[in-house]
Amino acid sequence: MTLSLPIDPEANRLLERSPLALLLGMVLDQQVPMEKAFSSPYVLAQRLGHEPDARELAGYAPEALVELFAQPPALHRFPKAMAARVQEVCRILVDRYDGDPARLWADVTDGRELLRRVTELPGFGKQKAQIFVALLGKRYGVTPQGWREAAGGYGDADAYRSVADVTDPESLRRVREFKQAAKAEAKSKAGKA
Repeated sequence: MTLSLPIDPEANRLLERSPLALLLGMVLDQQVPMEKAFSSPYVLAQRLGHEPDARELAGYAPEALVELFAQPPALHRFPKAMAARVQEVCRILVDRYDGDPARLWADVTDGRELLRRVTELPGFGKQKAQIFVALLGKRYGVTPQGWREAAGGYGDADAYRSVADVTDPESLRRVREFKQAAKAEAKSKAGKA
């Protein structure tokens, strides 16, 4: 079962077939709604006139890439920073994985190694990396031994905590409720400090 967000069906299909689009959606899943983050790779492909690959984005003129990200509607609320982040991630894919994003997870020996590799990407702290490991395991069949443990609570089979758990409108609603409750709890703790 793959990811199924309430976005353009073509954007969902791109996420199904393109490891780069999936990874870039996760890169962009920060301070914007997940629907925006995961539909932006499709919008980027439309603006380029084709599906990009990691080598193309790694070598793109930085100013021109920022222009593609900033063109209304912007691909992210911070187009300059996120264009740079996407380019950094693509450069690592080229340098370490011969430009093939799927190699990031294709030959890992276990969940810890997968988590380590993802955490080494720019913008992927532990929590974001765990969410991506859960997304790969739950929706894309990337299940090396120990992947659920590496994903932490995001790997729980019956969790509704992140994009990894979205399969329909009901699961999206439950994920949103979880996130809102977590934000409220964090705000409450900050107020008591």
